[in-house]
Amino acid sequence: MPGVTVTFIGSGDAFGSGGRLQTCILVDGPGVRFAVDFGATSLVGLRHQGVDPNAIDLILLTHLHGDHCGGVPFLLVDAMLGSKRKTALTILGPTGTQAHLRRLHDALFPGSPVMEPRFPLEHLEIRPGETLHPRGLTVTAAARHTPETNPLAVRIQVGDASIAYTGDGELSDALVQLVSGADLLIAESYFYDKPVKGHLNYPDIARLDAKRIVLTHMHTNMLRQMANVPEACACDGYVLSVRG
Repeated sequence: MPGVTVTFIGSGDAFGSGGRLQTCILVDGPGVRFAVDFGATSLVGLRHQGVDPNAIDLILLTHLHGDHCGGVPFLLVDAMLGSKRKTALTILGPTGTQAHLRRLHDALFPGSPVMEPRFPLEHLEIRPGETLHPRGLTVTAAARHTPETNPLAVRIQVGDASIAYTGDGELSDALVQLVSGADLLIAESYFYDKPVKGHLNYPDIARLDAKRIVLTHMHTNMLRQMANVPEACACDGYVLSVRG
């Protein structure tokens, strides 16, 4: 079975630390292309990497902070007015995603919600402990981060490869269990040596067991330490292959 390719369109935090774009992780698997999170800079990042946004079949959102979902209204406006999307798009996120995106869309582009997409647009929502099967994937979720954002960590089976992503949040037994044994774990490592409420820091990574770990969503404090850790550290444009 063909392998899976992961491209970090954006690898940064909410504040542009290190000049990095906000979170957007593009995954190409057998018969499917999807993005995990879609921060406000994601459409720009896709253009930089020469990726046609219309080729994305699904967007999987882990929580409702702007650096993880704020690019969706820009994508939809582009799909309707700019790139004239024709193919179906699925947006999957935690409870409340569709209503939150509707409010966000109206705030960013007042008046535009009167437009109706001329392509099939499907909204799905997933709860912690639930497993869904959108677009031939298997997506399992666990609870994370700031409660108001209905946050998730996710594990995705794509082809013969399992990819786990922590999203943002503190260490928990549910997270440890969800990511255990994954072929690839994409792990937030916000700070190197300082506990930060609502986020993982580098010492937490030792509790997470996966065949391969890539660190992302790093604040300046962690970026300064990249040469001192054995794990791979993502940057914008970083590409890797995953096999099960």
